[in-house]
Amino acid sequence: MTAPQYRQAPLPFTGQKRRFLTLYKRLLHECIPADGAGWTVLDVFGGSGLLAHTAHRELPAATVIYNDFEDYATRLAHIDDTNRLRRELLAVLADVPHNGRLPPAARAVVHDLIRGFDGFVDYDALSAWLLFSGKVASSLDSIMRNSNYNRVRQTDYPTAAHYLDGITVIRADYRDLLPRYTGQPRVLLVLDPPYVNTTQDGYHKADYFGMVAFLQLMRMVRPPYIMFSSTRSEFPAWLDLTLQEHLDGWQNFTGYRTATLKATLNQRATYEDNVVYKF
Repeated sequence: MTAPQYRQAPLPFTGQKRRFLTLYKRLLHECIPADGAGWTVLDVFGGSGLLAHTAHRELPAATVIYNDFEDYATRLAHIDDTNRLRRELLAVLADVPHNGRLPPAARAVVHDLIRGFDGFVDYDALSAWLLFSGKVASSLDSIMRNSNYNRVRQTDYPTAAHYLDGITVIRADYRDLLPRYTGQPRVLLVLDPPYVNTTQDGYHKADYFGMVAFLQLMRMVRPPYIMFSSTRSEFPAWLDLTLQEHLDGWQNFTGYRTATLKATLNQRATYEDNVVYKF
């Protein structure tokens, strides 16, 4: 039986690139011929693994490396626990309207249920179920410090048994990882770092990627690469400055191309997500 190709990450993850998949697939085939034999796709900031998963499905003969810095694989391994907790929460919140704010009594019940749960607790999933859209918490206390809502998913998550099949899963700091591959031929860098000057609360280590880290990364990038960015970050302005002033490594960005997708935060706020690439 052919393993399914996912169009979104199996479990909630802030910043997964599901809206970019059509473009991403086209760029993969534009850069890498045929089925990818002899090539390596290095997903440097692996996130939910969706980009690595897609690369493996599109280029089955390529070596695809997923840098699971966020430890998403552990979350996948405990989907059964996550589904069990979801069902228990759904039961105790049966009288609270979906998307409704939890009254104090319901909050207390939810707190006690989660505190006493005897399995793995996925706080990213809990954030999606109990917090206002877009907010992410990393502990029960931080969840309960916010207003809580009944946004509990109505159905179980799929088991995702084959989601990472055929993919090499590692966990490394990008500063140690990139030097191992940037000198090798036929290595495509896929780069989806936290955006500089934007909120990073949804990432495993929320404060680990600031301007210094960004500049360190840029010194290591060389083509071919596919890099995700946003008009909310400083990256577009940095590219302009680097090329105008011929800053260190500017040659790696000459002739880069950009594709843009508009995104909506809410009814009043929109922004642009960008893909910058050079082959």
